[in-house]
Amino acid sequence: MDSHNHLQGVSSGAGGASFSDLWSPDVMLLTLLFAIAYFLMTGPFHQRFDRATPATTKQKILFVFALILFYAAQGSPISYYGHHYLFSLHMLQQSILYFALPPLVLLAVPEWLWARIFQPKWLKTLLRIMTQPLVAALLFNTLFSFYHIPFIFDAAALNHEWMSVYHVVLLLTAFSMWWPIVSPLSDNQKQLAGLKKLAYIFANGVLITPACALIIFAENPLYATYMQAPQLFESLNTFSDQRLGGIIMKLVQELVYGSVLAYVFYNWYKQEKQDDLPMDQQPAPILMKTPATEEGGV
Repeated sequence: MDSHNHLQGVSSGAGGASFSDLWSPDVMLLTLLFAIAYFLMTGPFHQRFDRATPATTKQKILFVFALILFYAAQGSPISYYGHHYLFSLHMLQQSILYFALPPLVLLAVPEWLWARIFQPKWLKTLLRIMTQPLVAALLFNTLFSFYHIPFIFDAAALNHEWMSVYHVVLLLTAFSMWWPIVSPLSDNQKQLAGLKKLAYIFANGVLITPACALIIFAENPLYATYMQAPQLFESLNTFSDQRLGGIIMKLVQELVYGSVLAYVFYNWYKQEKQDDLPMDQQPAPILMKTPATEEGGV
């Protein structure tokens, strides 16, 4: 198949997708609204909130990166082709939404704003329950695994509204799963530290493995949704696309979890070495300034 015929096949398989299909103006608008709200709340409007401080440069960069990833996953051709033609792109979309996006958002939003969001008592109670490490890990990984059971996946794919609801639930549980790792609230009783955090990250990696293994090592195509879809590339049939999707998911998950594990282990090891130093060699604690000390009071 020469390149001209190959491109013709891709074009016809894409069904003449429009600009709106490929680039989702509604998601583009939503992303823009998120950006405006964030930079107003953490910028000029932060003075309207008690004990609020502007977002740092690092937090702003992380939030912009998170918005780029969100739009890439939900509003770019990754979403369109992943939903209609390529399981591998669908898995790439999921990898971005559930493994890359949540920690970036949790780190990008200032602590005072998280405290403000969860100020209502019922939300605070829900947060406390949903971010218990055991609950958070089991809930996300169980829902994720159920989603990829073939008859559940195909049933959801036939109903766009149910698919959207399931994705929203998965995204929310992904945030709760990441919460004990990133711990955006310093007074959160469920935050983990040291070896407990390492064990929690490792456990999440183990819990998600069966779903990836089911896809990667299946002997036949699993999802009727993609068996019936037009084949965009001659070299990538339904079975190969399915296996590629499982590999993409596992690689992204391993890359993200591995990076976080390395970072957490480094900080834990550094703290352990510091704690082993004699008292006279340990760094002095950093004193936080208060209004009284700044004015010369006690």
